[in-house]
Amino acid sequence: MTRTDDVTGGRAESAVLFGGASVVCWFCCPFWMIVWPLALPIGLTGVVRGVIECRAASHRGVSRARPLTGLVLAVVGTAAAVAYMIFVFTHPDLPIQG
Repeated sequence: MTRTDDVTGGRAESAVLFGGASVVCWFCCPFWMIVWPLALPIGLTGVVRGVIECRAASHRGVSRARPLTGLVLAVVGTAAAVAYMIFVFTHPDLPIQG
């Protein structure tokens, strides 16, 4: 019997997946100019999924440890992408933009 009140759509813990992927991108690829356009949407997806999963966990009365972990990882990955994006756009003298 399946539950129909699952707001996560059966994809529980996808916040951890997206959040972890947005952080792993920064450690696995040394070419940050390539990484930030990939890490930004992945991280934003993880933030949204983390909020949805945290709310769903609190309504169901289950542990919110995994959704919060995914949310924190996604925020860290997204913040790194935004910080690097701001750095690149505020330094037009970088050779990558020439």
